[in-house]
Amino acid sequence: MPSELRYFRIQDNLRCNTSAYSFTAIWNIKFASFQISSNLNIDGEKRMTIQGKKNSNPEEIYREVNISPISNRVLLNPNEIPKEWFNIVPYLPEKPFPALLANNKPASFEIMTQLFPTECVIQAGSQEEYIPIPTKIRELYALCNRPTPLQRAFQLEKAIGVDSDRVKIYFKCEFVSPTGSHKTNTAIAQSYYAKMEGTKGFATETGAGQWGSALSMANTMMGLNTKVFQVRASYNDKPGRRVMMQNFGAELYPSPSNITQTGQKFYSKNPDHPGSLGIAISEAVETAMTTPRYKYALGSVLDFVLLHQTVIGLEAKIQMSKVGETPTIIMGSIGGGSNFAGLSFPYIKDKLTGDNPNLEFIGVEPYACPSLSKGKYTWDYGDSAKMAPIVKMYSLGANFIPPTVHAGGLRYHGAAPLVSMLKNHKIIDSVMVHQIKTIEAGILMARTEGILPAVETNHVIAAVIDKAVEAQENGQKSTILFNFSGHGYFDTHAYESYHAGTLVDYEYPDVAIQQAMKDFPDIDESII
Repeated sequence: MPSELRYFRIQDNLRCNTSAYSFTAIWNIKFASFQISSNLNIDGEKRMTIQGKKNSNPEEIYREVNISPISNRVLLNPNEIPKEWFNIVPYLPEKPFPALLANNKPASFEIMTQLFPTECVIQAGSQEEYIPIPTKIRELYALCNRPTPLQRAFQLEKAIGVDSDRVKIYFKCEFVSPTGSHKTNTAIAQSYYAKMEGTKGFATETGAGQWGSALSMANTMMGLNTKVFQVRASYNDKPGRRVMMQNFGAELYPSPSNITQTGQKFYSKNPDHPGSLGIAISEAVETAMTTPRYKYALGSVLDFVLLHQTVIGLEAKIQMSKVGETPTIIMGSIGGGSNFAGLSFPYIKDKLTGDNPNLEFIGVEPYACPSLSKGKYTWDYGDSAKMAPIVKMYSLGANFIPPTVHAGGLRYHGAAPLVSMLKNHKIIDSVMVHQIKTIEAGILMARTEGILPAVETNHVIAAVIDKAVEAQENGQKSTILFNFSGHGYFDTHAYESYHAGTLVDYEYPDVAIQQAMKDFPDIDESII
């Protein structure tokens, strides 16, 4: 291409005074004279053509996104949806451990594919850095509003009193999906692969309902059936999520239920048992194993789930580069770990390779269920009935029943094995926050940025505010990037409780945590 003829992409969604098209760029063009025109290229992408006489330094032409309070989002076109997922495994400090059976032997490929779609099991064992995303999945990602925006939280920065030239807060807007969270990224993938191998339907669990909603929608798109076991505390707390799942055709059961052998063990003793994700997982696994042509779908924890979520971080890296920024801290709420991993894994590569060794990663947990912060890094079952494979992770124990806090999606006794490994090697860190503080952070976010966050997302927002204020007080420069994993328009009961003055903090007693951690399986790693 001649140096006097350059092409630059223009997006439709920002304003420009000189054209019907929207400019997302600041231009520094050292030409003696030039002309600007707009046109469409062959794949439908609007471009601006600049023609002019080159000066002595034509390479000084550059482009950067103009981020400002009036133009605070960085948007990508649908054709910029990543074509591959990023696999962190080749960069890990040690080889991931296999999932084990109760006899301490690794779960075979045949056993794993009885539970999960075959392609997902293959992906979980892959050593390739990038895994291709099928065109059909990318099309459905686009239908679900990918790529999602990257937004600068100017108004939040102002409200907490930080200097916006020194302390900056960015967030990835995963709440724009039709079901309101990041969960569609893996729901679509799992549903697609299950359909390709002739599966009739999925059984799954859900806490707050974000995962159950996402899978129900994806299965409807693929023509699959859905059976959802929702943790009873969230089933009662979030009626809107129940309706959404039913609208997408799901069969919905409060867990523990009286329709599975696992559920009956808890239900018979207490029909109002609040449930846990561990119990709901057991019910879903039992249902998948006893229902012909059904598979089990999981919305977090597993390696292939975290892989599918890396579209978040891959997009974010492109968007941050367009504003000329490199984050110094990356943060996300952690229950199982999928939304945190989705944003952080593509950046963790930079830390592990030495390209950005000082980058910090912080997962945020509730005091009521602090698996990374207070759990033990050991082998444990992923479910309460001990039907699922055994994995090495930070865990509070499969028998741990968390209190009925409003953050239903964070009430899981363990953290993803890959996230746990990174914590064990001190590559990432974790912090805990109380329930009332998180709700107050969500209200502040709503009043400043105009978005009501999910209760789970409030945890990272509270911690982000703390880190931003800390940087301001210490006179440090800090660019914080966090994952805004879901909206809270189905979480109004939690906010209602706060305004009524009935919301309370709960920190799980250390004595009770130690008691729950007494029953880990005895695994000899030397023979694995």
